[in-house]
Amino acid sequence: MRNSLPKLALIAGPTASGKSALAMDLAERHDGVVINADSAQVYANLRILSARPSEADEARVPHRLFGYIDGAESCSAARWAADARGAITEVQAQGKLPILVGGTGLYIRTLLDGIAPIPEIDPAIREEVRALPVAETHARLLAADPAAAARLAPADTTRVARALEVVRSTGRTLADWQAHLEGGIAGQVDLRPAILLPERDWLLARCDQRAALMLEQGAVAEVAALLARADIPAAWSVRRAIGVAEIAGWLTGDLTRDQALERLRLATRQYAKRQYTWFRNQPPAGWPRLAPSETADHVEQCERLLQL
Repeated sequence: MRNSLPKLALIAGPTASGKSALAMDLAERHDGVVINADSAQVYANLRILSARPSEADEARVPHRLFGYIDGAESCSAARWAADARGAITEVQAQGKLPILVGGTGLYIRTLLDGIAPIPEIDPAIREEVRALPVAETHARLLAADPAAAARLAPADTTRVARALEVVRSTGRTLADWQAHLEGGIAGQVDLRPAILLPERDWLLARCDQRAALMLEQGAVAEVAALLARADIPAAWSVRRAIGVAEIAGWLTGDLTRDQALERLRLATRQYAKRQYTWFRNQPPAGWPRLAPSETADHVEQCERLLQL
């Protein structure tokens, strides 16, 4: 029976939608532990720029998997999902409620549904593929995996390169590997999900406010420290986080402060829109949707939706 399984609460949605505050309120009311499901917030280097919970927040209720990886390391969806499975199991063993919170849909899907057991990519093949010009990468994918090439836009450089390196390194297409997922926990937990989908103008206004606060609260120093790290190349995930390139442009003199802020606002808005679209369309239709706002307290409504 579903109710005999251990509970796992999930609060998901776009950036700036109020997920963290809601998760902390729920954790206080239900002896919970907040577990991160945001790909930028795993990095120790980006507390301000990723809007990670503050030290005061972390003292208020227990948090897991926030800022636990240095930017010189790689954090894939597979690595995070393995870490999240361990954290959830530990929290449940303590008799507490794990509350997963974040906006990285790939991470959440990987944890729940599992991941294709793709072997490690040959480093030489990966280096060769990542060094190719964008157009040539897509052309080679067309020859090696026509279905993937038809499905992916040539400008989607990350996914095109991934599909090409997989088929070259393993001899099997990415779609073939993805037809057999392993390691998902959906059947092992009593999932209580809620998706936050606020009114768009309210959400975008919060994105703008957050961008301005980041510059005031230390994001510039964070980026300067990141750029000074010789062991973190520009291609690393942490260096591609939203805001790094924009603030770096200000630090190098290529942008004024106002230009950097405007670009940061734009990048944050675009990211929020992509997340909004994903969370509106991709999760199961039965997952409850909640529209937060500044004037309403949604904790009790969320408790009813989650049946806590």
